[in-house]
Amino acid sequence: MSKMVNEDNEKGLPRIAIAGIIVAIVAAVVFIVFGQRQKFEPVTANSEMIDFELPDLQGNMRKLSDFKGKVIFLNFWATWCKPCEEEMPSMQALYENLHDFPFEIVAVSVDKDAPEKIAEFAKQYGITFTILHDKKGAIKETYKTTGVPETFIIDQNGVVALKVWGPRDWTGPSSIKEIMDLIQYGPKKKGEYANAAK
Repeated sequence: MSKMVNEDNEKGLPRIAIAGIIVAIVAAVVFIVFGQRQKFEPVTANSEMIDFELPDLQGNMRKLSDFKGKVIFLNFWATWCKPCEEEMPSMQALYENLHDFPFEIVAVSVDKDAPEKIAEFAKQYGITFTILHDKKGAIKETYKTTGVPETFIIDQNGVVALKVWGPRDWTGPSSIKEIMDLIQYGPKKKGEYANAAK
C-alpha cells in the first residue's frame, strides 16, 4: 500500500511543478504586457501626475510633489522653440496675476545646453516662475510628450485636469477661467475631467 502512495506522489510532483511553472510564465507575461501598455499610454486628463526630481537653474534639486496642494501648471519647452518663446510672456503674465493664489508654474526646459543659456533666456523675458532642467529628456519621455510646448494643468490632488498641445495665450479669458475654476472650486473627482484640449 505504501509503495502505491509513493508512486502516486512521484507522479504528482512533476505535475505540480509543471503547473507552477505555467502559472509563473502566465503571470510574467501579464506583468510585461501591462508594463508595456503603461509605458506607451499617454498622460492625459484624469491621469495621475508622475512625480520627478530635476535641478533648477541654480542647481537645487526640486520635486514636482513639492507643489502638491496647489494648482500646478507643468509646461515642457525649449529655448530653440519659437512657439515656446511666443507663449512665455503670457505664462509670465498668468503667473503674476495668480501670484496670490495657490498656483505654481513649473516650466521644464528640455534644452541640452548648459543651464546658463536657459537662465539668459529667462532673464531676457523676465521669467520669475520655477524653471527646471531636463537635460537628458528623461522626464519629457516619462510624460510622453510629442513636442514642445506641451502643458499639463494638474489639480490640488495631483490629477491632470487638462492637457494642452502647442502654444496658447494664457491671458485669454477661457484659459484663466479653466485655472480659476480649479483654484476656487477645488479639484473634481478623478475621471470627471473632460478630454484633453488641443
